[in-house]
Amino acid sequence: MTEITGKPVFGGIAIGKVAVYRKTDNVVEKKSIDDADAEWERFENALETAKDELQALYDKAEKEAGEESAQVFEVHQMMLEDDDYLESVEDMIKSEMLNAEYAVSSTADTFAEMFAGMDDEYMQGRAADVKDVSSRVIRILSGISEEGVMSDVPVILLADDLAPSETVQLDKERILSFVTRFGSTNSHTSILARTMNIPALIGTDYPEEAEGKEGIVDGYKGKLILDPDEETLSVYRELLKKDREKQELLEELKGKENKTIDGREIKLFANIGAVSDVPDVLKNDAGGIGLFRSEFLYLESSDFPTEEEQFKAYKTVAEKLEGREVIIRTLDIGADKSCDYFGIEKEENPALGYRAIRICLDRTDIFKTQLKAIYRASHYGKIGIMFPMIISVDEVREIKKITEEVKASLKEEGKEYGDVELGIMVETPAAVLLSEELAEEVDFFSIGTNDLTQYTLAIDRQNARLENYSDPHHPAVLKAIEMTVKNGHKHGAWVGICGELAADTTLTETFLRMGVDELSVSPSRVLAVRDAIRKTDLGAMG
Repeated sequence: MTEITGKPVFGGIAIGKVAVYRKTDNVVEKKSIDDADAEWERFENALETAKDELQALYDKAEKEAGEESAQVFEVHQMMLEDDDYLESVEDMIKSEMLNAEYAVSSTADTFAEMFAGMDDEYMQGRAADVKDVSSRVIRILSGISEEGVMSDVPVILLADDLAPSETVQLDKERILSFVTRFGSTNSHTSILARTMNIPALIGTDYPEEAEGKEGIVDGYKGKLILDPDEETLSVYRELLKKDREKQELLEELKGKENKTIDGREIKLFANIGAVSDVPDVLKNDAGGIGLFRSEFLYLESSDFPTEEEQFKAYKTVAEKLEGREVIIRTLDIGADKSCDYFGIEKEENPALGYRAIRICLDRTDIFKTQLKAIYRASHYGKIGIMFPMIISVDEVREIKKITEEVKASLKEEGKEYGDVELGIMVETPAAVLLSEELAEEVDFFSIGTNDLTQYTLAIDRQNARLENYSDPHHPAVLKAIEMTVKNGHKHGAWVGICGELAADTTLTETFLRMGVDELSVSPSRVLAVRDAIRKTDLGAMG
């Protein structure tokens, strides 16, 4: 039995097989072959596997987000049937006697360059598609699993760290726990673990040979146990049973009000990153969605999602919420969330760089496409929009001007839209200090405590070495929240918290006493926060 310590980022117990996440190696070697027919057959087999995968992805996307969102996978399938593409690969294998991986990679480069050089914007967009679908074939030829996880049963997933674009591809139903060597309590992997309600550890120096071993993750004490003995297994099975019993008690709170003992009611919403998260929102009885991280529509795509693709996704969520509020955060690409097709240059300090609203106000074509999709979806439910990384009143006024242009354009096109509340994310010290002026411009504030903590304390939230300095309970952070609530209310704006701190039940009473109107948390934390609200008595001294 081996016991390895790590830093817990979400409590709980997981027991199961261990799998080590393998990142795809993008380097393709050029090799000579002896048997061209055998190599061509190997390519054809990989081609069929790729088509099967793409069909499965099409079916999944169509079910979760509608036909428009699924069409990219249909385009990819068609590319794998293109005669010119196939002839190029065949020629390199049979005439030049080169390995299939290199033939596919070289063909992809040629075709991508050809598409990128065309005048037509649609055809230019196919450059990314041909590279993406070719990477899929190369991965299959190389024998690498699609999700980096080769298991048919749920596993404890070990990784150096996981980028948002990688977690998007994971089959969440096959993950019991995340354990990473790097990352931080505010890394995307940590946030995902909280969303999925599974234990997670960071800073865990696990051995590579852990693959396939029996494992236990203790998300309370920060331990990964490999090859546990029977006595240890028995202890942890009992702890897992008790966790499940506690969850069953929380289940009894479904349908109950989010009301304190003395009668103060608060809105309790959920955070999501995809249409597929909506069942968890409904299952956990959230009053609405306080943060829809729309950038994941971009991270899941190999090219800019169209207005129609986005509209279908937002409309689906609005309809499934049946009149409950859905607040969509506009594109927050940048920092730890990157898309190659945006063409953003590498920055020394991306957290303080070209990201979020800065990209949107600079590339208004992308911004307007998203806003049109959101406004159209507002005809089918109650939708609010919030804008991230705001630092000035001028930005908000520019945004409002653009929204008016978008509404005028939709009216001209004969497309309907509903009444939409506009709000901003308060996650920079500048927004806190200007909160009184900003409140006059918008309907609501949503405080993003992850970034607000990072910028207030001057601590990179992705830097594991600074974990001991990053304190979301820091008096400066709490004072910033209190100031924002007070100034928002002064001018009629309601104020919510959508960062991870909203789910911290040790602060629930503090937030209620500040006058916070809404808390938006991971779906799995809704009932625990409801429990904390219902146990709070604001009439009592505290």
